Amino acid sequence: MSGTGQIARLLRDRGGNFGIITALLALPLCGVVGLAIDFSRALDQREHMLAAADAAALGAIAEKSSGIAAARQMMTDGQIAAAIDDARKLFTAQLAARGLADPVEKEFESGALKLDVDVTRNANTVSSNVSFEARVPTTFLGVIGKSYIPISGTAKALYQLGSYIDFFMLLDNTPSMGVGATPADIATMEANTGDKCAFACHETGNPNNYYNLAKKLGVSMRIDTVRKATQELTQTAKSVMRFPEQYRMGVYTFGAMAEDAKLTAISAPNANLDTVRKFTDAVDLMTIPKQGYNNDQQTSFDSALTQMNAIIDTPGLGTGPSDRQKVLFFVADGVGDSYKPKGCTKTLTGNRCQEPIDTSFCKPLKDRGISIAVLYTTYLPLPKNSWYNSWIKPFQSEISTKMQACASPGLFFEVSPTQGISDAMQALFMKIINRPRLAS
Repeated sequence: MSGTGQIARLLRDRGGNFGIITALLALPLCGVVGLAIDFSRALDQREHMLAAADAAALGAIAEKSSGIAAARQMMTDGQIAAAIDDARKLFTAQLAARGLADPVEKEFESGALKLDVDVTRNANTVSSNVSFEARVPTTFLGVIGKSYIPISGTAKALYQLGSYIDFFMLLDNTPSMGVGATPADIATMEANTGDKCAFACHETGNPNNYYNLAKKLGVSMRIDTVRKATQELTQTAKSVMRFPEQYRMGVYTFGAMAEDAKLTAISAPNANLDTVRKFTDAVDLMTIPKQGYNNDQQTSFDSALTQMNAIIDTPGLGTGPSDRQKVLFFVADGVGDSYKPKGCTKTLTGNRCQEPIDTSFCKPLKDRGISIAVLYTTYLPLPKNSWYNSWIKPFQSEISTKMQACASPGLFFEVSPTQGISDAMQALFMKIINRPRLAS
């Protein structure tokens, strides 16, 4: 066949259409796949950079940072050079640690990464703003002339040099807080009671009750240490106030006596912390008329938290006397014991519910913007007590976890007998008043 005939035959042949179509579609298909890969890389890198920006914004105004130290010395409002420098260094270090720029300085020099930092004091507030713009090189999109994908982000944080805060102290004073404060106190009570009881039950119908015995033996009860720690805290708050009425404090218990157990205000929120300290003398163990009264159902965390939610007014940012942050300072051993026929998280005894704290009752307060600081006074095992072995021991390991879940992030402290409630309460208080926070 002549060459002309072969060409004519090839032109009439339709058998290779699929190959031709595939060849024509290959380039756009590769482009789509490349687009997905390149954009996925860009989004991933943006998330890492946002994390670096968050760390820089917060770190520049951390409590012990040079920026905050400088802000406290400033006589007028304005930018804080030391904090701006720290933020840049922190951002750069975060990126280098993640391997996103090697070295990071080259990215700045080339213009592929731009960083804008502003840290300013305005009255009692220090604001930290970290913004970035970057160009993420592409791999596949280069074939269509797209050599990079632009990304950007901003992180903001605030530090209150002096926030206005209302503290609502919710102190568990129910009969379980009559347990010895330390293992030594528990051992003393067990050695001096016929039934090896570690609880200083405050029975009003029995003059020889274990509460009076504990007083006679010089035993410290958990409620004694809580009362003393709260009183000491009022003086700490007074000593660290930076301006008048910066902190107000209210004190609440679960009630003076079991016959009328209800949330009780020992002191409404008051800026005169000496007065609050004096009123707190009234915090004591709830009395019961007799052993087994009301089936020992005197500890309803559900009810107390619900009532506190109704008492605490709308929280603010802490910028002034009428715009106060609200903090519920909750001190308890974490074991509820109440009449709760429905919704109990553990096995009922009739309608009696013994359970670790039900955290669903913490959520409504946090949802309103109220911070919950939890001081968990470790529920000490009582292996010689049959009631403990039957009903509390099975969930002993959950108590601390549940109490921490009730707390706002970072505001949980567990107190072991050797640490001391007062020291723990002071540490938690200082953490609250000194914490920076990311702004929305």
